[in-house]
Amino acid sequence: MIKANIEIGGKRLLLRVAEALDACDRPMLVAHGRIDPNALALPGAFQPVPDIASDYRGPLAGLAGAVAWLAAEGRSPDYLVAAAVDTPFLPKDFAEKAIARLTDSGADAVIARCAGQDYPTNAVWRFSAVRSLAERVIAGTAPHSLRRLGMELEASYLDWPIGTAGDPFANINTPDDLRVLSDRAVSTDGGEPGEAF
Repeated sequence: MIKANIEIGGKRLLLRVAEALDACDRPMLVAHGRIDPNALALPGAFQPVPDIASDYRGPLAGLAGAVAWLAAEGRSPDYLVAAAVDTPFLPKDFAEKAIARLTDSGADAVIARCAGQDYPTNAVWRFSAVRSLAERVIAGTAPHSLRRLGMELEASYLDWPIGTAGDPFANINTPDDLRVLSDRAVSTDGGEPGEAF
């Protein structure tokens, strides 16, 4: 099963996360790695972005793919807001607060953190600081993780409190995670239980 298509609270993960980022500019880029983008049934405002052909995998490869797509389109935004597709309770004001932190701090990246746990897949990256990421991935000189990229850029952290419902950046990596977050969706937004892996 494709993680982006798993339902939590009666809604696909991809769409739950997209709703939390609704205030961001379009198109919404979806890094799909090796998954056929047709399997994601992306709505019209979504742009599938493949990883760059390289030895890099995972979220860093997805960010590099987004940078390459923007460059190919002749776009140069001030920053890129990134969020993990398996973060069903991403705060709706995450992008706004992270961008404000980026602006206030002058940092090249802002990474979400909750209860001492950092979440580099939920971050804002200053585009000028990652503009060369695609070329570095191709050359094999880029860091091999978003965490290391954040360290290289001396990222600032946006500390988020644990709410009454729990960690807002909790993600799904196991069937137990899915059960816990499905139960959370039922209790917090009255949704339906999630699908099994």
